[in-house]
Amino acid sequence: MEHPDIDFATVLASGVHDMKNSLCMLIQSMDMLQQELAEKSESASQELARIHYEATRLNTNLLQLLSLYRIEKDQLPLHMDEYNLDDLCDEILIKNGLYSTQRNIDVITDCPGQLSWFFDNDLISNLVNDMFVNALRYSNTKLLLRAFEQQQQLFVEIHDDGAGYPADMLDNSDEGIHNLNLAAGRTGLGLFFAHMIARAHRNQGRTGRIELSNGGAFGGAVFRLILP
Repeated sequence: MEHPDIDFATVLASGVHDMKNSLCMLIQSMDMLQQELAEKSESASQELARIHYEATRLNTNLLQLLSLYRIEKDQLPLHMDEYNLDDLCDEILIKNGLYSTQRNIDVITDCPGQLSWFFDNDLISNLVNDMFVNALRYSNTKLLLRAFEQQQQLFVEIHDDGAGYPADMLDNSDEGIHNLNLAAGRTGLGLFFAHMIARAHRNQGRTGRIELSNGGAFGGAVFRLILP
């Protein structure tokens, strides 16, 4: 039986929203369990850290799907306010403390306490968190998260000591969703999402953007978010 009045995309978006809320509860439960397991079983603690990482990635993917849906419906308003970058960095560290500890990654932060900026906190924090998780995955021993102001723009950078971005990703980092290679292991959906959120931030004729490069502080990949 057909239901012409049912918008499948809207139903799907509603289901994704519910799944995302359930995942958030699961992640919080895993954080609580980790404290007990750490003292009882190292192997179980490591396995929980791996599950926590995968659940976080899935939660991020669901958020990206919701954002893409909102773009399709022209319903992606920005909720702009002034936020402290030190708080943003602390939030990223807390969310990923379990996984970074399990992988023995030394995370260094350089986010001045007095630095604040106007942006959509939900969108920007999820963007930076997604790129931070990706950097954790490919780092060997250390990672740098830093924020600074330069030429009246906010820079948020993530440096790792991994192998760096592959050449094809650097060459195609500014491509749109239609050019994603879905057959490859790395689709670039996270980068598309990052571009979308950065470009939605505009001020005084300037538009936000992201940049990818290799080298940086540790010779690996460098992700850079620039907001006007």
